[in-house]
Amino acid sequence: MNQREKEQYLREYAVLKSQGKPFFPYAVTKDALMACVVMAVIITLSLVLGAGQGPKANPTTSSYVPRPDWYFFFLFELLRVVKPPNLTGLATIGIPTLGMIALFLLPFFDRRPERRPERRPIATLTFVFVVAAMALLTYEGAHAGDPTTIAMPTPPRIVAAGGATLAEYEAGKLVVAQSGCLACHKLGENGNDGPGPNLTHTGARLPALAIARTLVNPTAPMPSFKNLPPQKFKAAVEFLSQLQ
Repeated sequence: MNQREKEQYLREYAVLKSQGKPFFPYAVTKDALMACVVMAVIITLSLVLGAGQGPKANPTTSSYVPRPDWYFFFLFELLRVVKPPNLTGLATIGIPTLGMIALFLLPFFDRRPERRPERRPIATLTFVFVVAAMALLTYEGAHAGDPTTIAMPTPPRIVAAGGATLAEYEAGKLVVAQSGCLACHKLGENGNDGPGPNLTHTGARLPALAIARTLVNPTAPMPSFKNLPPQKFKAAVEFLSQLQ
């Protein structure tokens, strides 16, 4: 912006300012009244509907899966994406802090007086990128599978067999889900993409005997499951061998 354009802008701003209404008391009164209306609505809703806090915490259960509120889903998903334990601080503190600093410094980088988005490409692109990234992470975090549940439909052949076959399959599914396998493996829509391989179709690649040997003597960093009770171990092997 050259000197002539700056002087014209200041003249136009002075004219518009003289035609407008003062910030105090006009804008202050309007904002205060609106704040009172919002507070009244929140208080009324809390008194009439109450707060849905869910069931009371049970310290004796080991099946509870903590999940954040919806507005923290993007951080929840970011923590799931950054898998190495030594980078947990970067995912939870470093990246969000750097993002906030970048947004705080944005007005100092893009100092154009324009207000139209298409004339402020840096601010506009930054805004679109931040909103899109947070929206994507929020969506992925909201649809992240339960880490202790395998949401896979039972194969029709297992359902048709019924009886002991179906019971052992369902028991094995529960054992695999609650043994921490989903922390390193993907099973259907649940679990993580590594460091272990995808187990969704592991029965088509390995026979039951090979699966049992792997569970007893696995490759690091996978732990051994040889100390599982025999019934649970057998059910887990049967379940994995049926994943075809």
